[in-house]
Amino acid sequence: MSAPSPSSAADSVSARTFGPSALATPANAVTMARLLASPVLVFLVVATGPSTWLLTWLWFICAGSDGVDGWIARKMGTTRSGAFLDPLADKFLVLGVLAALAGIGEVAWLPVGLIAVRELGMSVFRAFAGRRGVSIPARQAAKLKTLLQDAAVAFALLPPVGLHHVGFVRDLLWVAVVLTIYTGLEYARDGRRMMARAGAS
Repeated sequence: MSAPSPSSAADSVSARTFGPSALATPANAVTMARLLASPVLVFLVVATGPSTWLLTWLWFICAGSDGVDGWIARKMGTTRSGAFLDPLADKFLVLGVLAALAGIGEVAWLPVGLIAVRELGMSVFRAFAGRRGVSIPARQAAKLKTLLQDAAVAFALLPPVGLHHVGFVRDLLWVAVVLTIYTGLEYARDGRRMMARAGAS
């Protein structure tokens, strides 16, 4: 097998603009914008909700920015700060809007509380595993869980659905709750196995 040419090696290095320890990156800027936009969206849901076209478009912009910062990070270099901030911003956004919807009576508090407990528990567990040098990859079911949570919020904010089909929104949220709990148990099981192997090595 031939060695990579100097030009291809240089292209590979230049493609990664930021190293793992970088903080001020374009990807992190998008993530921070989503984090800072979360309380604004929560306020608007309480003040003008439950369902308006403005809230719908703001939600799609905020939720869609998650894919944008991920794409930028893959192109310019992933960072430890981004790995911490990105899921934090996602949780603030989803849980904040769900809590606002529960506060105005659009959805029940119980499913929102169950999702919040799971997400908090997984954050603590992830930090616990990280201190032991174990990084637990997310399964495909976890990505589906995130998609269902986002969809439940989107339909709640979408006027043709949220204003006239509240039962559908609540049923969809419960489906998201079931998958959220399942993926949490799956993640904890994977984490225990990985930590056990790391301790045995």
